[in-house]
Amino acid sequence: MLQKVVSYQVADSIDVKRFSSGFSGELVYHDQSELFYKTGMEQYVYVFKYGAVCFLNYGIKEIESFLQLIYPYCKNLFENSLTDEFLVQTEAKEVKVGFNQIEIPSANIEVLRLVMMNVSQSVALDYYEEQTSKLLEETNTHTQTLVNKGRLGLSGKYLKVFIGKTLLLRNRIAENIYVFDSPPETWENETLNRIDGELKRTFDLQVRVRTIHEGLNIIKDNLELFRTLMQHRYSSMLEWIVIILILFEVVNLVIEKLF
Repeated sequence: MLQKVVSYQVADSIDVKRFSSGFSGELVYHDQSELFYKTGMEQYVYVFKYGAVCFLNYGIKEIESFLQLIYPYCKNLFENSLTDEFLVQTEAKEVKVGFNQIEIPSANIEVLRLVMMNVSQSVALDYYEEQTSKLLEETNTHTQTLVNKGRLGLSGKYLKVFIGKTLLLRNRIAENIYVFDSPPETWENETLNRIDGELKRTFDLQVRVRTIHEGLNIIKDNLELFRTLMQHRYSSMLEWIVIILILFEVVNLVIEKLF
């Protein structure tokens, strides 16, 4: 039997605690950052604190209906959700993970949950990669201006806003990145551990997390340089103001002595 997993990154975050108190589905697993529900025959939905919602064996209309239900619990809802898909083929002879599909002997709930978790982590990383790329592109634009003109075309206010955006993204990733680790169940079950490892390699999760951190570190280094140059510019400006004031006092004193 072929089953379809679809995950959506719909917002910066979802209040899973409030949502759990208002939703009446069969809660199979939960902790402070995720909710895993069985909502029908062979149907599951997974809600994550970091803004992802994952569906197994849901139709388009059912997905739209559920997303409408969860939107009030979202913070910074996206206009266009990011999405990723993965197929689960059951009744296979052995476990086999491919590019966009996993083959398993039976519809084991722990394996299904593990697949949904990895697909959701992948779509969340798509969002973080997109945001990091935008910041890198903006940083490179200012760096190129520095190369071409020998100065920064930045105001102090704009630089502060830019630093704020970077810190906000870094904090958001740092807050959620721990949930991308393997769940405790994989530490005790060799089969789950192997499947989790193969899924992470398929989605390049660890490599992508490292790439995001490296990109943010590059942005951080550039921002520190920009801030140093900005402070130097203001210091030079203050020095010239002091020199002009001293010259004014000297000229004023000379005029008083002469006349």
